[in-house]
Parts: sequence; structure tokens; C-alpha cells
Amino acid sequence: MRLVRLSLFLSVTILISTGAAWASEGRVNKSAPGLIWSTGKEEGDLYRKPQSEEHEALNENDELDGGFSSLDGMLQWAIGHSDPAKLKETAKSVQRLSDDELTKRQIEIQELMERLKMPSDAELMRTAINDLNNSSISLEDRLHALEKLLVLVEPIDNANDLDKLGGLAAIITQLDNVEPVARKLAAWVLGKACQNNPVVQKRVLEFGTLPKLMKMVTSDFVEEAIKAFFAVSALIRNNLRGQEKFYAQGGDLMLKDILKNSTFDIRLRRKCIFLIGDLAQSHIESANKAELPFFSDNLFLKAIVDLTSSEDLDLQEKTLAAIKNLLQLRTTKASIFKDFCALDKALEKMRLQLQQLMEEEDQRDYARDVEILRREVEMIFYQKIEKGGSQVPT
Repeated sequence: MRLVRLSLFLSVTILISTGAAWASEGRVNKSAPGLIWSTGKEEGDLYRKPQSEEHEALNENDELDGGFSSLDGMLQWAIGHSDPAKLKETAKSVQRLSDDELTKRQIEIQELMERLKMPSDAELMRTAINDLNNSSISLEDRLHALEKLLVLVEPIDNANDLDKLGGLAAIITQLDNVEPVARKLAAWVLGKACQNNPVVQKRVLEFGTLPKLMKMVTSDFVEEAIKAFFAVSALIRNNLRGQEKFYAQGGDLMLKDILKNSTFDIRLRRKCIFLIGDLAQSHIESANKAELPFFSDNLFLKAIVDLTSSEDLDLQEKTLAAIKNLLQLRTTKASIFKDFCALDKALEKMRLQLQQLMEEEDQRDYARDVEILRREVEMIFYQKIEKGGSQVPT
């Protein structure tokens, strides 16, 4: 019996000592004992990348982000992160304890374990949501809560639980915060939660949040505008009802404004042209869906084609992808692309530019990939001309 008690005590001691060392490195939220927070990174472009590059603070210990499934899992982690010499020393010191000392230490450790108990994701989310609903907390704590939700809503199950916990309402309220950083983070969290998630998309639309997010896209605070556009895109992507509301709120005018105004941040313009291509693809895949007039608007199409002359190769690539989809719509005419937008000249100009870039070692591979896409667009374009201009055969 004493051997079992010693074994258990040693295991728990390892856990406590390792956890204490971890806490000393600043990984435990001091304001809420036992809570382990991760930090979120910037999203890559626009859409959910399955289990993306979050958890920066726990980069080497991802299994900790959300707690352990068992005491055994905690022990295995602790042993793997302990100094072998210190483990041996700890074992010897435990063996020297008397029964009374062992009992006393067990009680102390049990109390400490209760204080260090790892919370579930739902508990972490509830804590963050309560902070957002607490009007007396500081701005720093409010931003901290939003940052944590940004990480926690990545898994789709957590995102689905967000509304059940009252999280959507709390986050949406922050879109009216006087501090632009809070508005930015709130929009970012909503975008993360909505990505490829019809359940959350539906609820956010029911809250009537889309018009507010669209207005935020025009913010003078660039980061707020970018995150708001991200949220708008995530909300309407692969969501017919969301797209209908977007168009009804003048979404086409918003897109045109971003396309034509070169003063907009390049990141916002990339996201804009990417969304246009995605919306066009959605219409291609839905044969029975009525195509929208702005897809065949001459000035709108010309503004897109003009982006092929951008010095930003990423923007050029996204523009080519959008043009490729637009060419395949039933309502777009090859004659408009040729005579009004001068697509043939734009493609030739791009070919010469890419040819020069392929001679540069650091640009060669990317330029080749873009050239492959350019040739594909060129082929679809001339096929459409030969067919009379209304539709490209699939």
C-alpha cells in the first residue's frame, strides 16, 4: 500500500513541479489561476485553413491547449518535459518521507491540483464571454478576451457552441466599441467562427450583423477594414441567403469602390478580387441561379481587367482567377472583354512581364505558376470569342 502511495505521490509531484516551472515562464494567465491561453496569429488570406497556425504560445505543447484528457496524459507530458536528474532526485526525496509526512504532503498536493485544474474549451469560452459582458473590466482585459475567443472558435464544434453560451451577442456588441482595436478583433472572431460554418453564418445573419460589418469595411482604421471584409466574406461564402443580403445591401457597389480606388490597402484589394472570383464560381456551380447584373457591368469588368497591370504579383494572380470564372458565366460577353476591357492586350502585357520575372531566381517559380494560369485564361477567352461570346462550353 505504501508503495502505491509513493508511486502516486511521485507522479503528482512531477506534474506539480513541471507545471510550476511552466507557469514561471509566463504561460499561465495570472488573473485566472489554472487558465491556459493561446495567442492567435494573423489569418493567411481569407478562409478557414483547417486548424490553422494558431497556438503560438503553446507551439511546442499543442496537446495542452484545451486541457488533458486524463491524468495519465498529463503525467506523460510532465515526464517528457522534466530533467532526468531532477526526476531521480525527486524520487529519492519522496522515498525518505514518513507515513505522516506523506499523508500531509498528499493533502497539500490535492489542494494544489484542484487549483491547477485545467479548464475545458467551453469553460474558457464562458470566461471570455463573461469578461465581454462585464462593463467594469478594462479595455486590456476586453481585448484579451477577444484574442482568446479568436483561438477558441477555430474548431467548428467550439464555433457552434459560441451562440449557446451567449458569445455571438457579446462579440457583436463589441462591433460598436469606441476603440477600433476592439472592433477589429470582434469582426475577426466573427469571421473565424463563420468560415465554412452554415450554422454560425445563419445565426450571425439573423442578428442583422452584415450591414454593420459592410460599413466597417470603409473604416479609416485599415486593420479594422481588412478584418471586417474578412468577416463579410466568411459570412456570405457558400451561403446563398448571405449573398442575397449582401447584394441587397449594395455589396456590388462596395466591391466596385474597392476595385476602382487605388488608395485602398493592397490587402483589402486582394481580398476583394478573391471574393469576386469566389462569387462568380458560386454562380457557375449553381446552374439555376440567376446571374447578377453587375457581373456583366462593363465598368465593373474593366476595373477588374485593369488590375492585371498591378505591380503586386499576388493581386495579379487573384485577378486572373477571377477573370477565369467571370469568362465562364452565361451573361458575360467576349466582345465586352475584348473591345471595352482590352483583355487581349492586358494578357499580352502580363505575358511579357512574367517572362522577365521568370529570369529572376527568387521570382521564377511563382511567375511560372502565374503564367500557367494566364495561358488558361487566354485559352478560355479565345474559345469564348470563337463561340460567339455568350458562354464557354464545359
